[in-house]
Amino acid sequence: METTRQPADQDRSAQQRRRELLEAADRVVLRDGPGASMNAIAAEAGITKPILYRHFGDKGGLYRALAKRHTDALLDSLRAALDAPADRRRRIAATLDTYLAAIEARPQVYRFLMHPAESPVADPAQQPEAGFDIGRHSAPVLRRLGEELAQVIGDRVDLGPDGARRARVWGHGIVGMMHAAGDWWLGERPCSRAELVADLTDLLWGRLSSVADRDGSPGF
Repeated sequence: METTRQPADQDRSAQQRRRELLEAADRVVLRDGPGASMNAIAAEAGITKPILYRHFGDKGGLYRALAKRHTDALLDSLRAALDAPADRRRRIAATLDTYLAAIEARPQVYRFLMHPAESPVADPAQQPEAGFDIGRHSAPVLRRLGEELAQVIGDRVDLGPDGARRARVWGHGIVGMMHAAGDWWLGERPCSRAELVADLTDLLWGRLSSVADRDGSPGF
């Protein structure tokens, strides 16, 4: 009995330690954005960098763990907006607003997930530890969001005999639009969030206003 319990206890302990390290990494990301480094995260967690590598393998492994953590939370919020008791146009607007509110509330996290760190300095002797190679890893985050939205669209909207393909086109297209428009808006702030949501909803509303919900689905 003791032998069975010990590995389970060790596994729970390792999972708890991993959560603590991710929380430490989040604090550094909130402070440093895409310039967050393994050195800074290890220092924040009160450990050495080799121990951090032991848990995540490398910078890419830690980036992927952080990306999953934040993408999971964002997807939960987007699903809640899509499931809200409102008509389709209001749900679309609420979903767009949920995404924009998330990147507005934590801009450093957004920049960490989607923007590469600053270019290295010319003198290698003065080069600090490099930030995360975010450019290599940000595309899968957008692809995941696109596939998740495509699944929702395909399950809820009747797009005809070629519906599965069209749902993926729409899912990735909407995510691409949200990302590009949100990135521009967060950097320049040319209008209020409400104005951007209204304009993007108008853009999307054309075809979405005319397709029927699938029978038995909660609707889109």
